[in-house]
Amino acid sequence: MEVVETWTGALAKTLRQAYHYSQEGFAARLGVSARTIAKWEECPAMQQKPEQQQILDVHLWQAPDHVKARFALLIQQQATKPQPVPQQEWTDDDMNRRELLRIFTMAGAVIATPQAEQALDLDRIAARTGRPDAETATQYEMLNSHLWQVFMLASSKSKVYPLVQDHLAALVESLQRSATEATHRRLCALAGDLFQLAGEIHFDANQYTDAAHCYSLAASASREAGAYDLWACAMTRHAFIGVYEREYGKAVPMLDLATNLSRRGDSGLSTRHWVDVVRAEALAGLGDFDGCQRALDAAEHVRDLTGQIHNGGWLRFDGSRLHEERGACYTMLRRPDLAEVVLVDALTHNLSARRRAGVLVDLAALGVQRGEIDKTLEHGRAALELARRTGSGVIGQKLRGLQSHLADVTDNQVRSLNNDIAELATVSGT
Repeated sequence: MEVVETWTGALAKTLRQAYHYSQEGFAARLGVSARTIAKWEECPAMQQKPEQQQILDVHLWQAPDHVKARFALLIQQQATKPQPVPQQEWTDDDMNRRELLRIFTMAGAVIATPQAEQALDLDRIAARTGRPDAETATQYEMLNSHLWQVFMLASSKSKVYPLVQDHLAALVESLQRSATEATHRRLCALAGDLFQLAGEIHFDANQYTDAAHCYSLAASASREAGAYDLWACAMTRHAFIGVYEREYGKAVPMLDLATNLSRRGDSGLSTRHWVDVVRAEALAGLGDFDGCQRALDAAEHVRDLTGQIHNGGWLRFDGSRLHEERGACYTMLRRPDLAEVVLVDALTHNLSARRRAGVLVDLAALGVQRGEIDKTLEHGRAALELARRTGSGVIGQKLRGLQSHLADVTDNQVRSLNNDIAELATVSGT
């Protein structure tokens, strides 16, 4: 049986019935909530999200022959039945956002007022729930690290969000029960770490306001913990929203603050060099070639560091992306003579889908600058395919940046590419 072209609630129910699963059992197999399955079946004409359709495709492809046969028969039977008018799909996004805002509110209050300074009966609290200790904090650190790894490997970043939200709730509860200043500061650092991860998930989904909330609270928690590198990274991620929205003038002052914070951090970490890279991109957006060059050159000093220079979580910069970053900056500065060499070289490396798409978009923009329409189409279409396959909002945003380059090109194929990018934005709601 071939992969289903478009999955609907009715077809998902058909597959569940063919497997003889309950809604709960089917939800567990797909990695979604039972409520999501119920919503699909309440609206038979509802179409699933791209990542959900991919999961359904895999389960159909892996099904035994008798399940595929039953599925095909049920489809044939349903084909003659009138289908209800499609209704709007209701997702769990609003519920998740309300829950996140609740956690924000609680975390902000707890961070600002350490429990050690409050007149609470800590013995009574400990007897009821137990106090978080050093061992608890170590376990939380291990879980934070694990969640960052899952985030990096996940094809759909949003799937990690429920795990992050649950862990954030647990951290905030532990902050309420922290009895010593040392424990409180350590838990604040862990909260700052995890709020950055939550922000990354929202950023990937183009939910910039939610991401900004996360980064703001991450900065507050990091300040309370006295963790300057963590704090600088939270500021840099917040500033990066301005870079992506092309509000470079707003991003630069935040990056200046992040630079000052990073200088108070661990000189053995790559924090200050990552800040330099993001600052270079902001300066490129302002057309400041000399300032951009200085920032990029400063970032190159990351290669002088030895040992463990990042943690693979909230700090991942190791210098391997410098070619990509230089190419992106030179493209923004309309210097194709400098950009092409580093971008072509970057494509020879083993890049993630997001990084590869970023390079392809920059190469497509260079094609426009040089009047090389064939290269614009080749690289632009390749990036568009990655956006469709991954559903990444970051790739979608890069492609929308490309549209400003495509707008003045009269070639019909380029216009078609531009329309496809616009359609992608409409379908994804970004």
